[in-house]
Amino acid sequence: MQVQRFDPFSVLARMDREFDELVRRGWSGGRSAGVAGFVPAVELVREGHDVVVRVELPGVDVERDVAIEVERGKLVITGERRDPWADRSERSEAAEQGQQEDGARLLVRELRYGQFRREFALPSGISPEQVEATYDAGMLAVRVRAVVQPEPRPVRVPVTTARRPEAARVLEHDPQEKAEPAQPAQG
Repeated sequence: MQVQRFDPFSVLARMDREFDELVRRGWSGGRSAGVAGFVPAVELVREGHDVVVRVELPGVDVERDVAIEVERGKLVITGERRDPWADRSERSEAAEQGQQEDGARLLVRELRYGQFRREFALPSGISPEQVEATYDAGMLAVRVRAVVQPEPRPVRVPVTTARRPEAARVLEHDPQEKAEPAQPAQG
């Protein structure tokens, strides 16, 4: 009889994989399990007249795996964080137990992998030329230029009446002009 050494981490890793698969199937609405992936954290910041969407994407090859589009009045960011444990073309028995060919074993999995899609509504009139993106140190920054339009200044409209046309001169007074001090009444 062969004695096998019990490894509690392999049991926990298998339970974690099975639980993730169960959750993915339950929340994916009948789609394949690979579609339900991780949702990257975002931060929306107003910088002057621009809006910057910062997306946390560490470990993602943005040139290969991320697309940014303006479609139907929305800013759409799609992509994928690839699972390094699933990139092997041949699935061996060791791979099913969470062990790679080089002897590395997955003990705990808290990182999420898979496809993602984030959408943000844009005001009307935003064109793709107003959108630019940069990536540095795991953060994708998508800047949408001239989103926030300056508030128009209120303009006072003169009011005239049919009975007293001279009253229009009084109502046309510009509130920003310096008011002359009132003269005391004589008499």
